[in-house]
Amino acid sequence: MSVTVRPVSGNAETKRFIKLQWKFYQGNANWVPPLVMDRKKLLSREKNPFYKHAEMQLFIAERNGEDVGRIAAIVNRNHNEVHGDKIGFFGFFECINDQEVADALFDTAAQWLREHGMDTMRGPLNPSINDELGMLIKGYDRPPVILMTYNPEYYPALCDGHGFHKSKDLYAYLLENKKVITEKLERGQKLVRDRYKLKIRNVDFKNLEKDIVVLKDLYNRSWEMNWGAVAMTDEEFDFLAEDLVQVIGKFKDLVFMVERDGEPVGFSLCLPDLNQVLRHNRGGGIVGAVWHMLTKTKNIDLVRILVLGVLPEHRGKGIDAVMYHEVVHRAAAHGIYLGEASWVLEDNEMMNRGAKLMNADQYKTYRVYDIAI
Repeated sequence: MSVTVRPVSGNAETKRFIKLQWKFYQGNANWVPPLVMDRKKLLSREKNPFYKHAEMQLFIAERNGEDVGRIAAIVNRNHNEVHGDKIGFFGFFECINDQEVADALFDTAAQWLREHGMDTMRGPLNPSINDELGMLIKGYDRPPVILMTYNPEYYPALCDGHGFHKSKDLYAYLLENKKVITEKLERGQKLVRDRYKLKIRNVDFKNLEKDIVVLKDLYNRSWEMNWGAVAMTDEEFDFLAEDLVQVIGKFKDLVFMVERDGEPVGFSLCLPDLNQVLRHNRGGGIVGAVWHMLTKTKNIDLVRILVLGVLPEHRGKGIDAVMYHEVVHRAAAHGIYLGEASWVLEDNEMMNRGAKLMNADQYKTYRVYDIAI
């Protein structure tokens, strides 16, 4: 029987769209169930300020009365204005291992994007480049760390089978304290600190509103030239910061700025890998999540280096090495000796070279696909 793909509307169907994800990961111990309430918030046009400059339509695929896949089609007007293109996006893709179903989902999303003036479809982005993105193509043997994606191994074949081509690969690096801290790094980072008179300053969480302004400026200026980058609006940054503060918890010292002559030139944001806790919360409910947080957070052994940014005019001076050194020592103070630096663009020479200097292992790869529509 043929596949039917129909649009999702209303709260009940949106919840069905969210919960459908569970169907594709039964028995997969590496998958980390998302919190249902977080997914509702992410998809909510009323709560998520992303949708003030973006449109999105969710779709579910059915065959023989059974849900067999889902996808979102997304138009981000800020992306199109910044990059001067007509790229639309797909995201939240899940599918049984069946090319006919995948083709029906991709074709439906493409048709919706064409009707909205787009000529290229890119993804997966869930729903923007400032959220989770990319399809895992290497590194299926370990769970994803916090705010990174995971998918069955057959998904890339479904994209290839539909005619997608690589747009960009994103790398994840595993860092081990004992491999990062070398005499060379110790000497080098001290030279950089002394030469440029760098000062490390913790973000003031008691007066966060003031520092948020500084962090927002640093983030948008550090990433404005990156592939696909779209600066977050003030509302989007505040929306993200609100969630991240809850995740950071007692690890506040892992969020810091680097100052030169009193001016911020870079900042680092690391998060404890709460996925190590949430992977036990198989239903995605908040009560279970709280229980596992209370009983298992102390066992977390990895932090994700989510942001390690240096302003363009201060790059190439070794400031990134100073921040890596600082992160490793601060994490060790919490009894954590592993880190994941992600994601790093495959052609970001400075960051890839820096990771290799830290003896990091490029152990996962995520792919973003393009197709002309």
